[in-house]
Amino acid sequence: MGKPIRIDEELYKAAEETGKAESRTVPLQIQYWAKIGKIALENPDLPGEFIQDILVARSQRKQAETFEFRNE
Repeated sequence: MGKPIRIDEELYKAAEETGKAESRTVPLQIQYWAKIGKIALENPDLPGEFIQDILVARSQRKQAETFEFRNE
């Protein structure tokens, strides 16, 4: 369930630009950044790029698990 929040206009515009490039809506882009930030704070020894790679790999694995081959 989503909740409305107020954010800085500059952050919104940045999320809009980055979201377009990465095929995400503004809310999903901000949620993605928040997830990376939370993980980074919980694991200060991990580089940010490594965290991003883990999240990308997880999403790809979920997509692969839902893919079904058809026998024709």
